Amino acid sequence: MYFVYIILCKDKSLYTGITTDIKRRFVEHKLGRGGNYTRSHKVVRVVYEERKKNRSTASKREAQIKKLTKEQKDRLIKSV
Repeated sequence: MYFVYIILCKDKSLYTGITTDIKRRFVEHKLGRGGNYTRSHKVVRVVYEERKKNRSTASKREAQIKKLTKEQKDRLIKSV
């Protein structure tokens, strides 16, 4: 099982990624061991997640979400 997630950063920006363990990955981001983006944009909390059966579908969905505008991502987050 894979998860596509969106993290809210302190500067109100959004970071999108995939993982098999959201709690572990969030802690990695918090400790500066996540993506390069979250090292310079401190993370606040996970605001969105989707479950996917495998890495391939998770990666495809991650790419779709990353192409969205900030406003579209905000609507996606509010839809849950």
